[in-house]
Amino acid sequence: MAYQGNTSASVPDWLNKGDNAWQMISATLVGLQSVPGLVILYGSIVKKKWAVNSAFMALYAFAAVWLCWVTWAYNMSFGDKLLPFWGKAKPALGQKFLIKRAALPATTHYHSDGSVETTMIEPYYPMASMVYFQCEFAAITVILLAGSVLGRMNIRAWMLFVPLWLTFSYTVGAFSLWGGGFLFHWGVIDYSGGYVIHLSSGIAGFVAAYWVGPRSTKDRERFPPNNVLLMLTGAGLLWMGWAGFNGGDPYSANIDSSLAILNTNICAATSLLVWTCLDVIFFQKPSVIGAVQGMMTGLVCITPGAGLVQGWAAIVMGILSGSIPWFTMMVVHKRSSLLLKVDDTLGVFHTHAVAGFLGGVTTGLFAQPTLCNPFLPVTNSRGAIYGGVGGVQLLKQVVGALFVIGWNVVATTVICLVVRLVVPLRMAEEELSIGDDAAHGEEAYALWGDGEKYDSTMHGWADDTHNNHSMIPTGVTQMV
Repeated sequence: MAYQGNTSASVPDWLNKGDNAWQMISATLVGLQSVPGLVILYGSIVKKKWAVNSAFMALYAFAAVWLCWVTWAYNMSFGDKLLPFWGKAKPALGQKFLIKRAALPATTHYHSDGSVETTMIEPYYPMASMVYFQCEFAAITVILLAGSVLGRMNIRAWMLFVPLWLTFSYTVGAFSLWGGGFLFHWGVIDYSGGYVIHLSSGIAGFVAAYWVGPRSTKDRERFPPNNVLLMLTGAGLLWMGWAGFNGGDPYSANIDSSLAILNTNICAATSLLVWTCLDVIFFQKPSVIGAVQGMMTGLVCITPGAGLVQGWAAIVMGILSGSIPWFTMMVVHKRSSLLLKVDDTLGVFHTHAVAGFLGGVTTGLFAQPTLCNPFLPVTNSRGAIYGGVGGVQLLKQVVGALFVIGWNVVATTVICLVVRLVVPLRMAEEELSIGDDAAHGEEAYALWGDGEKYDSTMHGWADDTHNNHSMIPTGVTQMV
């Protein structure tokens, strides 16, 4: 359905202005999760000497994905089928046509009552809105992946890695599960990216971390965040932005989007509290970073089924997402030679791969039939606890996850090996010891620069009794 760019056609009869407005708002909320959300979080959760580099890796990825997305990657994810798991590459630079989420498969299956198994899904707004919305998802996936390789990946290697991984890994998962590929038509549930975004970024980040190699020994031994309060600001943007992340995926401002947002907050809050309680029980102190990790695992876990489960199920999923990734990170990780060998800087494997897989499986358990029917292409979808073919749905969820895991392991490995032929994946040892100044010629904080010396009398650390100006607290000494 094409229309010309004249005044009378700028608001055609088929355009649902409310849905279109909500879709653009949702896209912007997801974009704010990346810029400034993850830019701030990455720049503050790492050691001071890596603040600029970490923030810039996120900023660069956001820009690079945008250009690749509109030039070829969008249609590889949501365009005409090239392979059962891949679309045909071509530009998406205009808005001439209504966007169709998926067309009928080549072979349409009918039930005994004559109803078609796979139906058309066609939101009524311009293609440009869909390109915008889905680009923000693609961008945040690559940025999440970056969390595994912070503090040592060569920035030039990262600049090559981003477009290659977007093209040969992300688009495959997106088309297979969302764009009309074989997993979509088979009925694998991924409401808003538990597999396409989180499982893929967690697995790919872990694989990339293996090929890039570890941080310097000194950084691995001690890697304190340079600004915990600013880290919480980035985390807060992530949490609030998730309203667009999950609330925008029904592609309309309907009751399903409201339920998705409610479930998202229920699960995130539950997960954060469970993680914090476990920290208190086993380590005697509530960790702020731990709370953020619990928040993240809750947001990730609910994502595959945000609009398809009831509120009680969101609480159960929050309990599981606050405990199982905690266990894999705090217990399993310390006992696994493989996990200890791979230097996953921010633990993306646990917070995204483990939580994403958990969310997909629990969606296969708890997805309610009446909520599935309006949203999913296979109209008899249901969670295992609802009986009938629910057990089959659970099996589909596991198979879908295995495909995403396998593809990302292979594709990310090949991409890293190709990039390594052009430029080293890891910074030189000299650069690793210096950090931002060596990589960018810039530093995050202008503290004690240009030959300045720390004067304790200016900061309240002088000992007035003995007039001893050398009493600088340990934390400040370490910062210098």
